[in-house]
Amino acid sequence: MFSALEIPWRERDLTRHYSPDWYRVYEAARIPREKWALADHLWGRAYEKENPKLLPGVRKMLAKLRRDFVLGLVTSGDAKRVRRQLCQFEFTRLFNACVCGEDAPRRKPHPAPLKYAMRCMKIRAEHCIYVGDAPEDIEMARRAGVRSIGVIGPFPSARRIRAARPDVLLTSILDLPGVITPEVDP
Repeated sequence: MFSALEIPWRERDLTRHYSPDWYRVYEAARIPREKWALADHLWGRAYEKENPKLLPGVRKMLAKLRRDFVLGLVTSGDAKRVRRQLCQFEFTRLFNACVCGEDAPRRKPHPAPLKYAMRCMKIRAEHCIYVGDAPEDIEMARRAGVRSIGVIGPFPSARRIRAARPDVLLTSILDLPGVITPEVDP
């Protein structure tokens, strides 16, 4: 996408400015607003060619969490792509809510997507934990009054997620079941 728009960005530039809200990336790259639709189109075409794989152990870990917790998905990703991948991974019944980039009036780090998911699942903020791999995830959770767990993931945001100071920071998503426990009502 950067090449096609003749923007001389390298991996270090993306690492420095990465955000799940691509409009923040476009601003950092100084892409004129009138080219954002083209940038979205180019990015979408590139994503269509991607064939993401699950990290080893994630399927089993999610199944374990599903037994004890109500799970929701809040992503900045395009709904068409996200839902296609959920089908591909056979996760369509795993999440009680799936909120994608275009499903809420504002994007991360605004709390609107997370609050919308909580309304869909009928869960109050004090009973919710948000797990994310970008500093915008941590900010969104904080602004929604939700505890946050940061995960150092495959995206170029490790330094920035540490700086966001989540309530818990994991180096592997597989460690998640060990740091949360289901609440038991008296």
